[in-house]
Amino acid sequence: MKRIAIIGILILGLAAAGYYWVQSGTGEMADEPSTISGSMVEVTVPELTGAALIGEQIFNAKCAACHGENAAGVEGAGPPLVHIIYEPSHHGDMAFMLAPRRGVQAHHWRFGNMAPVEGLTDGDIKQIITYVRTLQRANGIN
Repeated sequence: MKRIAIIGILILGLAAAGYYWVQSGTGEMADEPSTISGSMVEVTVPELTGAALIGEQIFNAKCAACHGENAAGVEGAGPPLVHIIYEPSHHGDMAFMLAPRRGVQAHHWRFGNMAPVEGLTDGDIKQIITYVRTLQRANGIN
């Protein structure tokens, strides 16, 4: 019985340490060098075509002010979307559909809540998702 209690305490301690690590903004990619001033991560940009190219244009108009050029994040404004936290198995496409529609309560980063984004259609958001997923794949996030 004592052994189970000790294991439980260790698991809770590790979970708390992980939570603090993410919330403190010291995640593995936050300290990496960047080629874009003010960006949080370095992003390799592949050749974009079709919906990804259109998605880039919409992203730049509606999302880049907070999420940065090439979704690399902006210190003090918004997180990078080219980050392991946003891999498809953790934040699926539906999460990306709902975020600009409803806004998002802060839960991974210390940027505050994300307000809904006005003026985006479902088609616009799908093209933004195609763009972000294309960037993610090019940077090893699948």
